[in-house]
Amino acid sequence: MKKIVVFAGSNSKKSINKELAIYTSSLLKNVEVVVLDLNDFTLPIYGVDEEIENGIPQRASDFLKIIHNSDGIVLSLAEHNGNFATVFKNIFDWSSRITAKLWNNIPMIVMATSPGSRGGATILAIAKSGFPYMGGNIIADFSLPNFYDNFKEGKIINLDFLTTLKAQVIKFENSVHQ
Repeated sequence: MKKIVVFAGSNSKKSINKELAIYTSSLLKNVEVVVLDLNDFTLPIYGVDEEIENGIPQRASDFLKIIHNSDGIVLSLAEHNGNFATVFKNIFDWSSRITAKLWNNIPMIVMATSPGSRGGATILAIAKSGFPYMGGNIIADFSLPNFYDNFKEGKIINLDFLTTLKAQVIKFENSVHQ
């Protein structure tokens, strides 16, 4: 059975991006889902001096091992001030010190959501343009605007957005099962 790693680029205990990622994983068929929480991978802030003095933290290696042992990645990115959340950027930076192609060409569905009308569109565009240089194999993407209006009781209630997400999930799922 294919293993799918699911997580949000956030450390919020009430992350709407984590809710979206978990919901998206529930739409997948015949897969084992492993949900990660970036709070389980606390790392010092990346800096070259930190790396020289203390080396690469074990938690960064642990995170990367989980990613590399998966058959697919469901990632929903939080957008903070038009960029990655610090916790995600930090684990991304540490992981890239282990291998520049940290995503290992594993099929990905990359998403974002926010309470606002842009649905994390800026961070989604940053990920879509940058991840391929880091071994990102983005098969599908999805943005959910106005999270609190469109997501209730653990699911997307807007039928247009749900239809779009399901089509993206099918593309991702087909790639994973090839």
